[in-house]
Amino acid sequence: MDGGAGPCSLELTVRGADGKPVYAATVKVHIKYDFGGMRRLDLEAGTNADGKVKFAGLPDRVQRPPLEFHASKDEFMGIVTYDPSAECQAKRDITLEKSKAPDAH
Repeated sequence: MDGGAGPCSLELTVRGADGKPVYAATVKVHIKYDFGGMRRLDLEAGTNADGKVKFAGLPDRVQRPPLEFHASKDEFMGIVTYDPSAECQAKRDITLEKSKAPDAH
């Protein structure tokens, strides 16, 4: 996924609670950047068979860092943070855990 907004990138590996890669997990991020956060970018991508997804073309400066990348699949969720001004090229793992949302019963 290329945001086309800058030189930075983040490679994510999404893993289940068992430590195995998760295929077809959805990863989303909302980015505000430029002077006063005037520009906005919403990116969403799915993981491959190895549980990996790469976000390239990220701005090196964002409003109110760090960015939060939200991963989900079925009732499992996970979050990882990333500050492109501190580490422009990065790799992170996200472990998905069962959502703590209250049951609707």
